[in-house]
Amino acid sequence: MKNMMHPIFGSLSEEELEALKMHTRIREKNIKKNTIIFHFGDLVTETGIVLSGSVHIETTDFWGNTSLLSNVEAGGVFAETYSFCQEPMMVDVAAASDCRILFMDMEFLHDPALSGYSWHQKMLSNMLSISIRKNLTLSHRIFCTSPKTIRERLLTYLSSQAGKTGSSSFQIPFNRQQMADYLNLDRSALSKELGKMRDEGLITFHKNQFTLLHPALNESHEAF
Repeated sequence: MKNMMHPIFGSLSEEELEALKMHTRIREKNIKKNTIIFHFGDLVTETGIVLSGSVHIETTDFWGNTSLLSNVEAGGVFAETYSFCQEPMMVDVAAASDCRILFMDMEFLHDPALSGYSWHQKMLSNMLSISIRKNLTLSHRIFCTSPKTIRERLLTYLSSQAGKTGSSSFQIPFNRQQMADYLNLDRSALSKELGKMRDEGLITFHKNQFTLLHPALNESHEAF
């Protein structure tokens, strides 16, 4: 199965992959946009791997207000902590686009009879590595939502995206409402501040395509 080349199966030999498939359930499923894959409160035993498309990790409060925690794109993993710890979901997982997901039941990791096998130890190590990387993703959101002002949050987020892509021009994975949810901002206030930043020569944007500008450089170019 070519989809078992994912890092979650990293370092497993062909023989070990076959042994893994004998001791767990692995399935693939096409999911339509906006479908809730896992609900808050669900007890899940499966970890999801996004093969194509993307999913959103969201929280919704008592009054129905949604906060976007993260965007999981193709190659990303979700629900790994809940499926391993066997704790109820504290978030919703929703398809942000039409997507294809590989689901793997993780109950085998708790079987003491399998703990002596090399593939079992490798899977535990791979899960730990993925969990650490996911913690970095959550830390990034905290970093972006810590500033008090709208502009500071936007500057922090957009600067981080430029650093991530290695370019001052980049696409973000969110529409305006999703961006507002991710940064914990009101959408209209966010849009208003983006407009001000554009008027001040700090950025240009069209939909989810952004370019960061340096006002001083712009002024020097205009002088010529």
